[in-house]
Amino acid sequence: MPSEQAPVTETQLRQANKMEALARFARGVAHDFNNVLTAIAGNSDLLLSDLPADDPRRREVEAIRAAVTRATVLTRQLFTLSGQPETDARSLDANALVRAHERELARLAGERIAVASALEPRSASVQADPRELEQVLLNLVLNARDAMPGGGRITIETQNVELDQSYMADQRPMPPGEYVLLAVSDTGTGMTPETKAHLFEPYFTTKDANTRTGLGLATVYGIVKRSGGFVWVYSELGLGTSIKIYLPRTDVARAAALPAQPPIASLRGTETVLLVEDEDAVRAVARQVLARHGYAVLEARGPEDALALTDTTQAVDLLLTDIVMPGLGGRALAAQFTARRPGTQVLFMSGYPDAAIGRHQMLERGLAFLQKPFSAEALLRKVREVLG
Repeated sequence: MPSEQAPVTETQLRQANKMEALARFARGVAHDFNNVLTAIAGNSDLLLSDLPADDPRRREVEAIRAAVTRATVLTRQLFTLSGQPETDARSLDANALVRAHERELARLAGERIAVASALEPRSASVQADPRELEQVLLNLVLNARDAMPGGGRITIETQNVELDQSYMADQRPMPPGEYVLLAVSDTGTGMTPETKAHLFEPYFTTKDANTRTGLGLATVYGIVKRSGGFVWVYSELGLGTSIKIYLPRTDVARAAALPAQPPIASLRGTETVLLVEDEDAVRAVARQVLARHGYAVLEARGPEDALALTDTTQAVDLLLTDIVMPGLGGRALAAQFTARRPGTQVLFMSGYPDAAIGRHQMLERGLAFLQKPFSAEALLRKVREVLG
């Protein structure tokens, strides 16, 4: 006879409720932080665009910008902690992903560390969520930087590799086959075997517990496993560390390489954008970025104000709206606005990741989406992509 399922005790129920409350709190905090980080990132980018290359103040602003990137990593880990494992896996070129983030990674590493890349000359296509693979890169570079307090070198490598049975004899449980190697290596302090044994455990850290969550490499491990890949760590005390990630290689013909970065001049526009955002600081910086690049910007603090503008005669080319707002909400606003103004393009933004937005049915797959925090350049590229 099948055994009866043990009843849920009051203690278990109370613990489950506490964990769900913690998850909701983590999601809310991460969302609110992303709004704050968007304002800091945007204003930092505007300052950097105003300062000449030889201005000594650039160093301080770039330090602020690098801190925003680090904080972004932490908010993504909060979403992971809150139980947001859904992914948007697609075929992409790992080379293109690295190139798209080279400048951000160099800024994160800091002045005393050189960041170099050695990329596969052919397409290095994998099936993965691009946002998650970006998070892997950010976490690995951040850890490499911490291992080199006196400076050094970080090398990011991609390579198409075919692993046979003889190689796999020492690398179980990896099956033989074609993989894309993504490796981040440093010239830092290296690790002891004891440290390596605990490296991917949640909350394990060799740093001050008050400054590190210990979730970085645990997050990396989870992302790689969800993508069907494997992680190997090579490290010697005093000789540095190399973390090698193997992801199954996909059909090159189906790989969706990230779009080539267009020249900065192409990010300008003359269209009219209706910006709908209830966070004043986010709305202010987005307005400034767009206006500086030639766009005419109309502002609304909420859906009701935005719909009132449909009664004016001014044309609107793009509706740029937050999704989660008091009252109507961005998705319903877009439906009503485009019904009254057919032909208006729509770009959604949110402090929640797109997987969470999709799970709560606030946004259908395939609609244009920009996750906060975003840089000035990311905003301009996405607006140009939707309008172009």
